[in-house]
Amino acid sequence: MSSNEAAAPNGASPVAQVLRPIRGRLVVACFLSAVGSMLTLLPLAGIAEIARAALDSTSAAQHALWPIVGISVASLLAGMLLVSAGEMAAHLADNHITHHLRLQITRRLAQVPLGWFTSRASGEVKQAMQDDIGTLHSLTAHFFTTTARAVGVIAISLIYLFAMDWRLALIAIVPFPGFFLFFRHAIKASAGNMQEFVTGLGRINNAVIEFVNGIPVVKAFGATGRAHAGYRDAVDAFAHAFAGFTRPLVSSMANANAMIAPVAVLGVVLGFGTLFVALGAMAPVDVLPFALVAPGISAPLLLLHYLTHDLNNATAAAQRVQALLQTPVLAQPEPGQGQLPDSSELCVDKLGYSYDGQHQVLTDISFTLKPGTVTAIVGASGSGKSTLARLLLRFFDPTQGRITLGGVDLRQIATSELYRSIGFVLQEVRLIHASVRENIALGRPTASAQEIEDAARAANIHERILALPRGYDSVVGEDGQLSGGEQQRISIARAVLLAPSVLVLDEATAAADAENEVLIQEALSRFARDRSLLVIAHRLDTVMHADHIIVLENGAISEQGRHAELLARHGRYARLWALGGYSSSLESTPC
Repeated sequence: MSSNEAAAPNGASPVAQVLRPIRGRLVVACFLSAVGSMLTLLPLAGIAEIARAALDSTSAAQHALWPIVGISVASLLAGMLLVSAGEMAAHLADNHITHHLRLQITRRLAQVPLGWFTSRASGEVKQAMQDDIGTLHSLTAHFFTTTARAVGVIAISLIYLFAMDWRLALIAIVPFPGFFLFFRHAIKASAGNMQEFVTGLGRINNAVIEFVNGIPVVKAFGATGRAHAGYRDAVDAFAHAFAGFTRPLVSSMANANAMIAPVAVLGVVLGFGTLFVALGAMAPVDVLPFALVAPGISAPLLLLHYLTHDLNNATAAAQRVQALLQTPVLAQPEPGQGQLPDSSELCVDKLGYSYDGQHQVLTDISFTLKPGTVTAIVGASGSGKSTLARLLLRFFDPTQGRITLGGVDLRQIATSELYRSIGFVLQEVRLIHASVRENIALGRPTASAQEIEDAARAANIHERILALPRGYDSVVGEDGQLSGGEQQRISIARAVLLAPSVLVLDEATAAADAENEVLIQEALSRFARDRSLLVIAHRLDTVMHADHIIVLENGAISEQGRHAELLARHGRYARLWALGGYSSSLESTPC
């Protein structure tokens, strides 16, 4: 979906925007449900007519009895069929919009910058794709048809009652406006305590998290009583706030519900109906339609009241789904218009980047990554190293300058071609819920079993995979747990299988233990031969043999050169080397 397709007409509600593709289907479903509910009420009018015919001793009235019964039964059956057809239409519309939204969100997320995912928790995406679309399921499959049935029942009931006698009809509906007055009073009475209620709920949530997360410390230092006391205080405060919030609400709602209870409405109808009969304004049989129909308005009216809460939840869900559908995407060349790099030379030209458009993370970065060389980026935490790595991988686009591969701007290279040319191994390993084989072959699904195993051997992970319960067919997270270093070696095998000409390593061994670090370094050393390497490093001793070292400071290049040259300058690199406590004679395995 393009950004234009994701955008909806100005002024439309979030729900209307999201449900626009099935609007016509929902209208049909609502119409069928409303008409069906109206027809199911016709037997009540039939009962009144049967009673009137039974009290009439004329032969014409007796002959009309069976047609009335036939029409009533036919109306009931037709109404049930129409209601069922409306429900079926709504569920089919729901299936269509659910498939449509999930497909559009997936397509959208496939085009957003990879950096977008690093700034968001996976729970946000899961909420929109699973929870919020589930909420919209309740809306499309049930809310509209239920609302239509309730409105249909109320509408046909009012039309029938006013057609019978407008005076008693007006009196019969008097309790219903009273319900809304009581309900409005209840909301106002509780509104004053809402803030205290919300605050108390927040305190109890924080107390639970603090108590659970702090159990080891609490036990170690013997502060159990104090921790329990804090939790109890939060619970007691919430109970007090909850009582203050619900007390006026419960009493007012009880009065409101009692006012429109079917028995109360029936009492009003019979009381005033008796009075009208006594005054000669109505015949006794004319009161029967009101006694049968008026109390039946209570249930659909209450249902409409409670359905408004579902609409509020659906509106919030629709807003989150719509926001996801409007997520900015990376510009891509038109199909067939993408350019192919003519070499593996990576050139960074006057690069600048800002996350918010105000604070510069990188400023005027320029360097060239020559084929077959190792270039290291070093600097203190927060200097912009990881941001630079992600720009090279096009997790997002630079705000100034450009990056070219083989003379072609990365923005002019199709994503599929780009990641065949530039591989990466990041500190944060991401394995999908699939077999080890599928994880390694993620970038090359058509790779043979032998190619996958060769890549695993190159990454020093083949023997560990064979030790899993089902070997390469073992599902990550189910058939055995892999350590962080082992997951990292699987991600290296994934890169080996792609065989890119440029490889970006962002502190690939930072989370590994000593044994895994050695295995990872050996794997990277073999893989790096005859390739261009860009290494983002925190430990300087791991890159001292690099062909070129670039030192970042506050998002800018402070100095660059080889290890010995930089030490001789006694600049920023020399200070970082001294702070790290490295020996000047230290020998290290080159990347």
